[in-house]
Amino acid sequence: MIGPVITDARNADAAEIVTFPEALRTWTKIGLLSFGGPTAQIALMHRVIVDEKQWLSEQQFLNALSFCMLLPGPEAMQLATYSGWRLHGLKGGLAAGLLFVLPGAFVVLALSMIYAAFGNVPVIEAIFFGIKAAVLVIVIEALLKISKRALKLTEHWIIAALSFVAIFFLGASFPLIVLAAALFGYVRISTTDAAKVASSGPPLIANSATLRTIAVWLVIWAAPLLALAALLGRDHVVTQLSLFFSKLAVVTFGGAYAVLAYMGQDVVAHYGWLEAGQMMDGLGLAETTPGPLILVTEFVGYLAAYRNGGGSPVVMGLLGAFVALWATFVPCFLWIFAGAPYIEWITGQPRLKSALTAITAAVVGVILNLAVWFGLHVFFGKVSLLEIWPLKLWTPDVATFDWRVLLLAAISGILLLRLHWGIPAVLAVASALALLLRQAGP
Repeated sequence: MIGPVITDARNADAAEIVTFPEALRTWTKIGLLSFGGPTAQIALMHRVIVDEKQWLSEQQFLNALSFCMLLPGPEAMQLATYSGWRLHGLKGGLAAGLLFVLPGAFVVLALSMIYAAFGNVPVIEAIFFGIKAAVLVIVIEALLKISKRALKLTEHWIIAALSFVAIFFLGASFPLIVLAAALFGYVRISTTDAAKVASSGPPLIANSATLRTIAVWLVIWAAPLLALAALLGRDHVVTQLSLFFSKLAVVTFGGAYAVLAYMGQDVVAHYGWLEAGQMMDGLGLAETTPGPLILVTEFVGYLAAYRNGGGSPVVMGLLGAFVALWATFVPCFLWIFAGAPYIEWITGQPRLKSALTAITAAVVGVILNLAVWFGLHVFFGKVSLLEIWPLKLWTPDVATFDWRVLLLAAISGILLLRLHWGIPAVLAVASALALLLRQAGP
């Protein structure tokens, strides 16, 4: 069984009322507007799915977010997949997940092809320059909203603060932070609450159905990659990309930036597929296009195969891009379709619910870390990492501060937070103003 298991009357009504075409329009809108990495994307989904459409309750959204943060891979895409699954089962999850990824994937592919053939394109960079500034405001709005709803007790604030310090100043791994928060929440629950009978009953799905779901998606994941390996040989760069990105999909926890740190080192230093500057250019493209930030894997796959695949560079590049996308995102459907039926059950268990609540508080600290990291890299042209054991300090070069970003962010803030403009209009204004500022000169 991989259809929806709805245990909440409010969303059972929503699933009956919301038509599939209406949901498709919404998922398409989210996919086209999902700029700025996971923080801004989660904020956008919250705004649309919870505030505007009311397809998920606040608690359901936070429960699903906590669950997705535990999984390897892009949590925003997985959250979108879960939201679609809640409404329309398998087809809803596929639609929401694919539409979250495909618009950005097409843009990144086009830019990757241009980059491989001609190098970086200043006009495109200038257009997206303003989007970065607007995204900062979206990130801040998300942080404020999620903090207000997730940090209800003093201990939640403490967990969030400690999580921020651990990841930003100490470089602690995200899985370690999640594990610590979960253990604290599990143990911290009062004896009275721990003795309560779970309100949701057993999971509304048979273990055999879950095993079938896992088996089906493992075959879907592996079959095309094995076929390409058999066709091209185990030493071909496309085969190596298949293995690399499949491993990446399983072992990389901690969100997009944790994945990028791991991937960047291996792609440049170990495999030599790209140069360091090319890797940074790919990250810049992914940061300023819609879709998950991890779409940088598509850029890496295209350039690696384009440069090292032999034969037609374009054909090899397209194969490399396909492999990167397939190995990165197909596992996300496996995690969600296998695990989603258990989310409501998990949150109905007092100790597990307490653990998820603590994880949600820790996520606030992680989002703050991402927001600060993103802000530093947008406002300043040069940011370096200063390591004074055990501290890790991101230090901007004050001389590289860009006043244009501050101006664009201020305008975006007024339009979004004060005048309550829609996100598409704000992004359009910011990118247009950025293009004008770039053309006007430094």
